[in-house]
Amino acid sequence: MRQRSRRSAEIPVYAAVLAVLWSAGAALAQQRPQPNLNPEDQLAPSQIQQPMPAPVAEPGGSSAGGAKSAPNGQAPVRHSANPQPGGAAPKPVRAGAGRTVVECSGPFAKDSGMLALAMAYDSRNMIFTHETVQGTEVGVTVLFPKDPKKRLEVWWSNPNRTGTYLIDIGGKSTWTGPGGLRLGLTLEQIEKLNKKPFKLKGFDKDGIASVSSWDDGALAKLPGDCKAGVNLRAGAKTAGTELPEKDEYVSDEPELRALKPTVAEILIGY
Repeated sequence: MRQRSRRSAEIPVYAAVLAVLWSAGAALAQQRPQPNLNPEDQLAPSQIQQPMPAPVAEPGGSSAGGAKSAPNGQAPVRHSANPQPGGAAPKPVRAGAGRTVVECSGPFAKDSGMLALAMAYDSRNMIFTHETVQGTEVGVTVLFPKDPKKRLEVWWSNPNRTGTYLIDIGGKSTWTGPGGLRLGLTLEQIEKLNKKPFKLKGFDKDGIASVSSWDDGALAKLPGDCKAGVNLRAGAKTAGTELPEKDEYVSDEPELRALKPTVAEILIGY
């Protein structure tokens, strides 16, 4: 009886010692120095609150290098993204899922960010770099940088890698842009997508012409409030084929169609 009573008396003492150790451990944890992270490796509050879009099928593609201009011809705008909190995290993308359509929503929405792309495509499939547009340094996320057939560039408006500024589809890409735009389309095929002829400016010394206006066609009003710009490269010139000297051409002009231009690059911006 005496031994059992002594053990019972020791229990409160042990509890008191554990409480003291717990308090000391918590205090040490609070005083522990925090790691000194590079600012680019820290998540901004807007990234933490950013909604996670639904997963997108894995693509293929290559992108042309060099400085780009958005379809609206404006320089990058430094504005704050306005993400909506909440939203379920998507499932990982399954490798080899085929062609992908770039839509102005989900991970490519105006208020998207690099975190959303990482959730959709896996951070191991992307790198972050910088490009210069009209004297302004812009952050660029490159999807599948080591695979030319899966490469895609996403340019950001904000330094914290949020706010989609420009999406570049080029080279031998198998990505498809909004409205059904894809590389290699002819003037006639683009007119079918636009549901009417459109206007171009060019060609420059490299044989490149740019769409200057969709002329209120279907490609002028895309879901998600984005704009699509297209650069076309002329095919082999036919003997005796010369474009008349003027600033702007219409896609159904016989002299223009004789050059057999095809889509060489698609630029999607906001």
